[in-house]
Amino acid sequence: MADVDLDVIQIAGADNEGWRVLEQAHAYHLMAAKDELPPQWQVTESLLRRCPNLLCVSSSGAGYDTIDVEACTKAGVAVVNQAGGNAVSVAEQTIGLMIAVSRRICEQNHKLRTERGYSREDMMGHEIGGRILGLVGVGHIGTRVAALAHAFGMTVLGVDPYLDAAEIARRGAVPVTLDELLGRADIVSLHCPRTKETTGLIGAEAFGKMKPGALFVSTARGGIHDEEALFEALSSGRLRGAGLDVWSAEPPPLDHPLLGLDNVVATFHTAGVSHECRFNVAKIAAEQLQVFLTGGRPPRLVNPEVWNSVTQRIRDANLL
Repeated sequence: MADVDLDVIQIAGADNEGWRVLEQAHAYHLMAAKDELPPQWQVTESLLRRCPNLLCVSSSGAGYDTIDVEACTKAGVAVVNQAGGNAVSVAEQTIGLMIAVSRRICEQNHKLRTERGYSREDMMGHEIGGRILGLVGVGHIGTRVAALAHAFGMTVLGVDPYLDAAEIARRGAVPVTLDELLGRADIVSLHCPRTKETTGLIGAEAFGKMKPGALFVSTARGGIHDEEALFEALSSGRLRGAGLDVWSAEPPPLDHPLLGLDNVVATFHTAGVSHECRFNVAKIAAEQLQVFLTGGRPPRLVNPEVWNSVTQRIRDANLL
């Protein structure tokens, strides 16, 4: 697009230049990781007031924790994410965490490197094949996880308030209530966004409803599950293990209680960090911004209710 200028803002050390660029910008593409992007560059009411030309903000991932969507909607600014671009990578790591926890792979690796005199039977784990998997969220990633789980002969249950029963079934899961899912699943895996409704969704009460000896996995967002309650469920032996890619604070402190448990496999929000995923997400983002800047409606619009006011602002600014 010959008539579009692209500027890259340094997130540290060049604030004056960054604000000079951003105050003139019509579109702003920013990191999705809240703990990695300095607060001044996150999209808030304050930033929107300072940058009145903004028409569209674009998250670099499926999540948009660095964007105040409600403030954008009030300001007539479109918000887009790259939902689906990370589905393959996150789904693969989800299955990897299930296997690693169930077969105790990380424990085996550590013992082989540090100890002798134990038997192979001391490290005996369980197959995931034939187990019941419960998906909390059956969007792009949940659907992909369901497909992979079926290849292992798993029964897949699903709950998603944004989908009706027929659509959940079409995506490869048996539709159930959350309580039924918690009570039946051998493995509970989170794939829902972090919203006001889902923050703290899986706490002590939910862990208490899970089957004794079940596994818990999350590649969704930190804050959806209660880390203290999960520690209690694991250290008491009620749950057999957990695979965690997301944390309330990222990275978690080295002395985090969950990191001290052998039955926890922990990663640093890397489920979507693969070469293929990063390329795919960048390509989708570029294509969406091209659609927007040439007058089209982007396909991954987070706040569709704002579209009429955004198009009016585009006309008022004589950009097309």
